[in-house]
Amino acid sequence: MESLLCKTDKDLMSILSLDKPFQARIIRDNLIKGVTSFDEMTSLPKALRERLSKERGSALTGRIIRKEEADSTVKIAVSFPDGAIIECVRLSDGTGRYTACLSSQVGCAMGCAFCKTGTMGLIRNLTAGEIVEEFILLSSLGERISHIVFMGMGEALHNFTASIDAAMELHRESGFDISFRKMTISTCGLVPGINKLTELDIPIRLAVSLVSADDDIRSDIMKVNRSYPLKELKDALLRFQHHQDRRLTLEYCMLSGINTDRKSAEQLASFVKGLDALVNLIPWNPIPELGFRTPAEEEIHQFEKDLKSLGINYTIRRSKGRSISGACGQLATEARKN
Repeated sequence: MESLLCKTDKDLMSILSLDKPFQARIIRDNLIKGVTSFDEMTSLPKALRERLSKERGSALTGRIIRKEEADSTVKIAVSFPDGAIIECVRLSDGTGRYTACLSSQVGCAMGCAFCKTGTMGLIRNLTAGEIVEEFILLSSLGERISHIVFMGMGEALHNFTASIDAAMELHRESGFDISFRKMTISTCGLVPGINKLTELDIPIRLAVSLVSADDDIRSDIMKVNRSYPLKELKDALLRFQHHQDRRLTLEYCMLSGINTDRKSAEQLASFVKGLDALVNLIPWNPIPELGFRTPAEEEIHQFEKDLKSLGINYTIRRSKGRSISGACGQLATEARKN
């Protein structure tokens, strides 16, 4: 069953066997308002509502099958008609601002050694409509969501067209009306995707999971670096920043004994040089089966001192939602690649 989001009126008429274009507009307008039951779309003829309810049940293809909450973080598991399951998260900054962390794929092909999603392999890409459905389902939990990060399961730039189409739909002024400046796409360093995003020239924010500025270490734990090493990545980021003239975020997952010594800090300082970038330090969120260790507080503080001495602009993120496996790198579902 195909999602009704990110569709033209003509598409909806064909998918739902509608007689008139205005019926498609009514359905789309209701979905944007969060109305997911055809029965509640009272501007439609009663007979049509009854037919659509009988044929499809909900106006969404995805349904929440599990909800967990901790530390003002809510994680939901969403099941689609083909049995695919993803997780997405609603985050709170504690000041009343809510952010939707959306998945772009079922699983992930990137295979980063420290990330639980990578253990799934890539099951399939999500469609643009399915990505937008995640936003609608997270919004149905009761708080107004003003920001979006494409940082959930999958590599958004590996599913480029669907991710961008979803961003366009969420941005549309007559729809969800979320500014591109309140959206962030995260990538593990997929250079062709960064280049395509640069050419697209929309003011969406970019975050890069760097983890290490040492090619050997990064290639060992992030397979993407074997295809697109640090020099190629930095060149792509310089081009992106030349077009956008906006600060980048470099996400630095801290792995005890691997990327937190003085040499690592110096290599990071060398990579950052010439970029307008904020380094976001993220102590690794525990995933027992992956074999890494979260740095102790003393190790974290020493690395911070090293970064300060080198003049690196950084912040440290204490991830919420660890207890429900809803923090950075912890999302995964039962599905596995065969």
